[in-house]
Amino acid sequence: MLSFSTCWNNGRHTDGEAMIDEILDLGFSNIELSHGMTIAKLPGIRKAYKAGKFTCSGVHNYFPSPVEVMIDAPDAYEFTSHRSFDRKRAHDMTLQTLELAAEFRANYLVLHMGSVPLKPAKYTKRLTAMVADGKILDPDYNEAKIKFIKKREKIAPLYYGRAIDTLEQLVVKAEEYGIILAVESRSRYEDVPSEREMLHLQNHFKDNPWIGYWHDFGHVQLKHNIGLLDHVDWLKQISPHIIGAHIHDVEWPARDHRTPFTGTLDYKTLLPFFPPDCPIIWELSPTRKTEEIKQALQVWRQLFPERCQ
Repeated sequence: MLSFSTCWNNGRHTDGEAMIDEILDLGFSNIELSHGMTIAKLPGIRKAYKAGKFTCSGVHNYFPSPVEVMIDAPDAYEFTSHRSFDRKRAHDMTLQTLELAAEFRANYLVLHMGSVPLKPAKYTKRLTAMVADGKILDPDYNEAKIKFIKKREKIAPLYYGRAIDTLEQLVVKAEEYGIILAVESRSRYEDVPSEREMLHLQNHFKDNPWIGYWHDFGHVQLKHNIGLLDHVDWLKQISPHIIGAHIHDVEWPARDHRTPFTGTLDYKTLLPFFPPDCPIIWELSPTRKTEEIKQALQVWRQLFPERCQ
């Protein structure tokens, strides 16, 4: 299933139906309802859905945004937080999102699980800056990366445990609604789960069909670019658990959410790891231009006709 995320044009609209219509004009009929959505847009989205204008492939937590959060901030509340209020708010908002996802007959709910309390400026962003400066082979880079990994591994179990506990609670409701909880790969090594943790998480729930893995092409490529993983090798390991994916391209080394075919990703190599009928969602930056997207969609249809339904 080929689909398109509302994260591209959500911020430009006050009316939900107009937002949907702009995406339909690009050439997509399947839409992922994404985070950052104000509750005021729901009536228009409902109107468009009831009129049969689009099908909802899935939903990205939180949908809509918490009313007290004034910006698009899907990580405003984390399941891994030290603050019990934040964890409860994250849980309650996710249950509300599941209810709305069921209303739109979504197949999945994409989840961010949280993070460990390390400052990205000191770790992932520092490694990225070193790579951008051509220092990936320098001893200082290797020393910084190893130090970072060791520090994260030491403190991570508490936060990983909170993520597992949350999923144990949410999956009961997910099964009731018939919606798969899709745990997303993230772009920073501070985030939970890491790739090692993701494999453990998927194994933990291996007998539960309502939890799976959501691959984000850009997020994983950012980690690939700074030497934290190999994109192809990771897909070889995680492919049995794939539910679907967010597609966007990456300009070296760390500008993601670019339009497909404008960056460095090799889709012909990566796509064979994905089930033929799984949802592939174009998740693009609001800065991407309409004509650029339409041209890329034409190329996509020529190269991957089997993934255009």
